Amino acid sequence: MTIVKRAEAELTPIGPGRQRYLTHIGQIMTTVLEIDAPPPAEPDAPHAHIHEQITFVAEGEVDFYLDGVPTRLGPGDLITIPSNVPHCIHPRTQRVKLLDVFNPIREDFLK
Repeated sequence: MTIVKRAEAELTPIGPGRQRYLTHIGQIMTTVLEIDAPPPAEPDAPHAHIHEQITFVAEGEVDFYLDGVPTRLGPGDLITIPSNVPHCIHPRTQRVKLLDVFNPIREDFLK
């Protein structure tokens, strides 16, 4: 069993105003992405990976692009991303918090 308390979490910077922390067990990984930066003019660059992903919007608003199609998501919303489908986000508020679940785990996030 692993307990991750936000106040004690190892925060990994992943870009200006962006950081994440995570936990995993077996083949399931959960990450929390925190953004505190002015909304950018353009969406992030699309990317794809073999991992299935579920994203929960805990705070703020984002345009979530799935295979090039944008959908506005806000607090309480969920989206599923199948394996190898291009996707990205465009934060629309200063503060955004996303909870991402991956299967299998993102080994690249552990390095």
